[in-house]
Amino acid sequence: MKKIFGMLAILAVCSFNSLMAQPPGGGQMDPAQMLEMMKQRVKPAMIEKTKLTDAQADKVLEIQLWSQGEMRGMREMSEDERAAKMKTVNEEKAKKMKAIPLTDEQIKAVNDFYEEMRRNRAPRN
Repeated sequence: MKKIFGMLAILAVCSFNSLMAQPPGGGQMDPAQMLEMMKQRVKPAMIEKTKLTDAQADKVLEIQLWSQGEMRGMREMSEDERAAKMKTVNEEKAKKMKAIPLTDEQIKAVNDFYEEMRRNRAPRN
């Protein structure tokens, strides 16, 4: 009898953990929630590695979120359309970074930071 109760308890815990794996809505966040999450998770490391100020890091994160939004939906585009869109978004992103204002060295540090994040990210299947 104890074994049955033990197994049921383990099953209940496992079921509860899987139910709590994602927030309501399947993990989809609105842009404000995404920005807040990025400020909590990404900003401290960004400030440490790039030596940006708190305000500069906030603006960089806003620009990064904007560019991610612009690049969504590009899978449906042809290769030429996708390349043109990426070029436009990257040019606009560079202008926005300069307008913060960031120096060329700071922009390079930010780009290196995101490149390192991409390399360290677990591969998607």
